[in-house]
Amino acid sequence: MRHTISVLVENKFGVLSRISGLFSGRGYNIESLSVGETIDPKISVMTIVTKGDDQIIEQITKQLNKLIDVIKVVDFIEIDHVEREMVLVKVAPKKENRIEVLKLVEIFRGRIVDSGAATFTIEITGDEGKINAFIELITPFGIKEFVRTGKVAIAREGTKRQ
Repeated sequence: MRHTISVLVENKFGVLSRISGLFSGRGYNIESLSVGETIDPKISVMTIVTKGDDQIIEQITKQLNKLIDVIKVVDFIEIDHVEREMVLVKVAPKKENRIEVLKLVEIFRGRIVDSGAATFTIEITGDEGKINAFIELITPFGIKEFVRTGKVAIAREGTKRQ
């Protein structure tokens, strides 16, 4: 089962390395990882997506909590939350398909962030299902490249963080 884990950490040199080392040292895979500062620049939040049964996730959580620079660990599977990710897709549609590509972008509430003579660079933000659906529909129009962020997540209002 996939788990989205939020790790609040002190924003110090080597913290990311220690956390990724914890995963690799125990043979756990990180499917995606996003890291950024919080309102307090001394603290960062890491959003880690990984797979594992309840026992594995419990072990990961316990090991993360043992690290010195870790302030708090939350497995979002246990609380109501919002998840989002972003994808940038560069497509090179044929001239006769450019309008159809623009319509797809509009349907998915995306936006064109760059345009060239032969390409569009499209930004789509949403949950994993929306991103996957867009990629599937845009693929026939000629994807040149794409990059995808990892998930970011936040608890919904009124949801008690552990």
